[in-house]
Amino acid sequence: MDRFSFLNAVHPAYIAELYDKYLQFPDSIEPSWRAFFQGFDFGIENGSLEALGIEQEGTDGSQKVLKEFQVLKLIDGYRTRGHLFTKTNPVRERRKYTPTLDIENFGLSQGDLNTSFKAGEVLGIGEATLEEIIRHLKSIYCDSIGIEYMYIRKPEEIEWIQKKLNVNDNQPKFTAEQKKHILKKLNEAVSFETFLHTKYVGQKRFSLEGGESLIPALDALIEGAAEKGVEEFVMGMAHRGRLSTLTNIFGKSAKNIFSEFDGKDYAQDIFDGDVKYHLGWTSKRKSHSGKEINLNIAPNPSHLETVGAVVQGIARAKQDDHHKDNPMAVLPIIVHGDAAIAGQGLVYEIIQMAQLDGYKTGGTIHIVVNNQIGFTTNYLDARSSTYCTDVGKVTLSPVLHVNADDAEAVVHAMMFALDFRMEFGRDVFIDLLGYRKYGHNEGDEPRFTQPKLYKAIAKHNNPRDIYAEKLFKEGLIDEGYTAKLEQEYKDKLEENLEDSRKEEKTEITAFMQDEWQGYIYAEEDTMMEAVDTRVELDTLTDIAKVITQLPKDKKFLRKISKLIEARHTMYFEDNKLDWAMGELLAYGTLLKEGYDVRMSGQDVERGTFSHRHAVLKVEESEEEIVLLNELKDAQGDFYIYNSLLSEYGVVGFDYGYAMASPKTLTLWEAQFGDFSNGAQIMIDQYISAAEDKWKLQNGLVLLLPHGYEGQGAEHSSARMERYLQLCAKDNMFVADCTTPANMYHLLRRQMKVQYRKPLIVFTPKSLLRHPKVVSTKEELANGSFQMIIDDANVKVASVTSLVFVTGKFYYDLLEKREELDRMDVALVRVEQLFPLPTEGMKEIIKKYKNAQDVVWAQEEPRNMGAYAHILLHFEEAKNFRVCSRKMYAAPASGSSVRSKLRHSKVIESVFNREEE
Repeated sequence: MDRFSFLNAVHPAYIAELYDKYLQFPDSIEPSWRAFFQGFDFGIENGSLEALGIEQEGTDGSQKVLKEFQVLKLIDGYRTRGHLFTKTNPVRERRKYTPTLDIENFGLSQGDLNTSFKAGEVLGIGEATLEEIIRHLKSIYCDSIGIEYMYIRKPEEIEWIQKKLNVNDNQPKFTAEQKKHILKKLNEAVSFETFLHTKYVGQKRFSLEGGESLIPALDALIEGAAEKGVEEFVMGMAHRGRLSTLTNIFGKSAKNIFSEFDGKDYAQDIFDGDVKYHLGWTSKRKSHSGKEINLNIAPNPSHLETVGAVVQGIARAKQDDHHKDNPMAVLPIIVHGDAAIAGQGLVYEIIQMAQLDGYKTGGTIHIVVNNQIGFTTNYLDARSSTYCTDVGKVTLSPVLHVNADDAEAVVHAMMFALDFRMEFGRDVFIDLLGYRKYGHNEGDEPRFTQPKLYKAIAKHNNPRDIYAEKLFKEGLIDEGYTAKLEQEYKDKLEENLEDSRKEEKTEITAFMQDEWQGYIYAEEDTMMEAVDTRVELDTLTDIAKVITQLPKDKKFLRKISKLIEARHTMYFEDNKLDWAMGELLAYGTLLKEGYDVRMSGQDVERGTFSHRHAVLKVEESEEEIVLLNELKDAQGDFYIYNSLLSEYGVVGFDYGYAMASPKTLTLWEAQFGDFSNGAQIMIDQYISAAEDKWKLQNGLVLLLPHGYEGQGAEHSSARMERYLQLCAKDNMFVADCTTPANMYHLLRRQMKVQYRKPLIVFTPKSLLRHPKVVSTKEELANGSFQMIIDDANVKVASVTSLVFVTGKFYYDLLEKREELDRMDVALVRVEQLFPLPTEGMKEIIKKYKNAQDVVWAQEEPRNMGAYAHILLHFEEAKNFRVCSRKMYAAPASGSSVRSKLRHSKVIESVFNREEE
């Protein structure tokens, strides 16, 4: 008896739809059907339906339904594995994968090819023969585009993708005019590179040859996005194809690029410039329909994926500042190399930000210019994953692999990516599989390492000629059409070349000029000027009232209630403000003045050391209360976010944010100061050097907890020596404050000046609750930032030993001085380490004329801390007596006993020369 005769009573189309749904989302199916389908799958996988008790000579109806299942299983096979069997590699035989998609692997046979199946309805083609179904499947999944998406867990996204793929069988359908435009952009890409190759023989340019279809694809993306309401594009890309993109997409004058190739000096003295393929650019262009589009391509170093984090930050700043009601109007685009996206861990950090409240940007379009080689390394040695884009699956993003030789398929894939991003606000990846015509740069010999591949590349036509031949066969262009296009474009380039050679110097245009109108470039003398950071005391009091009162209708943890009460008392009764109050009042006053404040980092909402509590949680509901957003009166926005456990990616993001929003005080706080070394590339390539290299200002503030409290090597030192070594001329501020008032004025100064510089602040840990680390509200309201704090507690004539010190170590020395009653020792705090207030230090030395002993004291080892910096920047320092730990490889001992012993020894040496 046929155990499955009940299938005869069920409409085959219904079962087909149900089984298709089961294959994609098994948990969404009614349990009894799910059990049936699981049994069927078990039978299929074991190679025999007899295992289920299904007789081969069962009723025609049940056999027909079971065949429908097998066809649906075949369709599922194409959906999940079709990308492995595509025609996407233009110059290599692709690897072989098993099992194949042969119908025999799905329990079907050649005899079934002419049988009609309802399963065709899930492809949008209605009932169709197996042969027709396979033809459609190959067209959708195994032609010039391979797509991975079946791991996505949201049914609405899967359904949207499948409907999209079913249109024209995932094949492009462009008008004659659109095809000619694609050819025009391809011609620009090809002709630009050949022109440079002829005029600048052997010069590095990291040409796009082999991936020229990127240019028509980007052009189509920008035009299509503009029609969907995108107003601003923020793009990051490494070297490959960058010059072509700047000229043919962003409209940078070829004349300027030729000037850079000719190696001319710069018209401006204030910066040193950079190689041509690192520079950023901002421009406006009109879409074909007349919409104005703002284009930004961020400057980038040779650390190939670094710019991705910066782009996300720029995009988010633009969304927060200009497109709050429609963040999708800003579109981030990141162009990767295949070796870099697979090899650099930063990519993972950036991708993990994609859906987080503090970092999301509404979806990024990632495009990989896939050369199949990283410098000289073959792709088989460049990754363990199947594809370079497999990191995209972390956030369940669709990935399209496209043959770069098929220009129409590339543009088609790009439009799919745009539609998905605009529909779901999520990332999409396009793997543009091409090749690299020359070596890593044009002076390399690629045949040393890939002789076989480069033999094939040498015989291979470029994408323009391949496409022109296609259009010629379609009768859309005549034989001389492409040659004419090429000549017209090259004539324009010749004119630009001639014009460029009439000019003696290169003019570099600042990135994002619109955002930076009214700001000046500041040299060191300007940085040393006093800045008015005062605030009316009544204003300060109004802010204090708001941030020291909890909403009465909500219940908070007892500890939080006591903390807020203590803040109220310290302001309104004791007039002794601790570090947290000084910091929060700095933010509050800036917010009242219309500035925005953004802070992110690991655990910044509460603060690693539980001092900030900028975000308060209601006990029962965990509703978040941010008192600094309750100031009202047209205040700025206070954004504060606990970050993912990332330094490199998050610092890059916040640097990008500060780059695009000079009216926002943007801060990143390290959980512990030494964690900033996880972002060292950002610090070296952007924070310390961007103004010199790229004419970029940036006001990012890094808060780095620093101080030796016996916690071992990992959490003592923020490695101030590294930052100080990077200081030069006028590139940044570095400070190590000792009072809440000075920190308050330092943060306010950051926004009150007419220029922007990065600010590195070594912040305290134990001092956050130290009874002597307090300031009055009058010092906040009426004071200013003090670069040096003189010793107000000694008599000048009595001082025989003058000690310069910075940061938390001052309080350790102060405690010892009180214990010894040594008022002949003056403790002078150097609060700003760069630019170093040398004139002020000279005046201090002159003032204490009876001090024959002048000391530089630091708790760090001698090869760390600020000592080497003081020697470099202060001539008189060579005569200082130095009190510090000895030179060590590790910042501090892991043994608290040993650490305290060393610490005490340094303190003793300050007060007793014989202890050195």
